[in-house]
Amino acid sequence: MKPKFLVGTIFFAMFIGVVACNSSSDNKDATPDNSAAKTDTSTSAASAGDEKTGVGKFQHVDLTHPLDKKMIAEGKNVYDLKCASCHKLTDEKLVGPGWKDVTKRRAPEWIMNFVTNTDEMLEKNAAAKNLYEVCLVKMPNQNLSDDDARAVLEFQRNNDGDK
Repeated sequence: MKPKFLVGTIFFAMFIGVVACNSSSDNKDATPDNSAAKTDTSTSAASAGDEKTGVGKFQHVDLTHPLDKKMIAEGKNVYDLKCASCHKLTDEKLVGPGWKDVTKRRAPEWIMNFVTNTDEMLEKNAAAKNLYEVCLVKMPNQNLSDDDARAVLEFQRNNDGDK
């Protein structure tokens, strides 16, 4: 009886995550209005996180033109191993949001910072916080190396139709 209960519990938790994630607007993770005047100059962009680049060490990512086929293959391997259980390559949400057009919605630096600095991004970056509110599931830190993260970004660019 215990295995059936465990399987049922896991299925129910996944179902709730998918339903909750699908019930919210896809535009909820847009950048918030920052029209309030900033008078405190002691808070640096690096500590608070730039909304375009996010929080982390990646402030500029050099993209390849054309796409690097070796990196795409490496990124697909990382995706299959660490990402596919929660993210689809379409716009359909599973546990986390679908990856279709993610490179059109987010800067390469933001993506790299999010996958390598997940906890701090979820704590400090407004767009990352909004994704958490939409999906109700905190992305676990996958401990990706910088090279793995860059390969995943190249794979995402390929998935989004970049050449």
